[in-house]
Amino acid sequence: MDEKKNIAYISICLAFAAGFCDAATFTAAEELFSAHVTGNFVVFAYDLIRGAEAKSWLKLLSFPVFTVAVVTAGWFAPKLKSGYTLLLVEGAILLVAGALDIAFGRPGSTWGAVMPYIVVLAMGIQNAFGRLYTTAAYAPTTMMTGNVTQLTLDIAKILMPGVWNSDRRPAFAKQFIVIGGFLAGCLAGAFLAAHFGMWTVALPGALLLLLFFI
Repeated sequence: MDEKKNIAYISICLAFAAGFCDAATFTAAEELFSAHVTGNFVVFAYDLIRGAEAKSWLKLLSFPVFTVAVVTAGWFAPKLKSGYTLLLVEGAILLVAGALDIAFGRPGSTWGAVMPYIVVLAMGIQNAFGRLYTTAAYAPTTMMTGNVTQLTLDIAKILMPGVWNSDRRPAFAKQFIVIGGFLAGCLAGAFLAAHFGMWTVALPGALLLLLFFI
């Protein structure tokens, strides 16, 4: 990917979008994780021991949808002039999905059942982008466990210098940008989805479209 953009801006926008979508689908779509889809294994197992209903089994659809998104993004990436085009597609999907949800997202409607998996599709593209272009952001933007682990280790190196031997200088600012962006996205996504509905994923979609053109 020859084109370069502001890595700090890319990092915080992607982390915010992932946190927003993950919290929005979990809050307003039967506790479905859209960015960190492996979390759906845990939710499904929890539902299963309580006597899973049909809607609980539908959570497993997130994996084939996610896989299709990742494979498709991986196939198209080498053919694209700019890898950031993947973010343009992701943003467009979220924006269009939000618009369609306003038009058709009634309780119990077919679209209401499909909408969360459209968000999963978009997040699959972002996950693929992070793997294909590892230097485009400071750290992975869709799963924070590794980032929090690295931050904890870096803090430990400072607090216990005699125990941790490393010449690598901790990049606290970069870690806080990603983790903080994700947390802000989670708070915004949970609040807006709970009060206004799933259409609000159009907001991070618009942010990603803006990111592409800046």
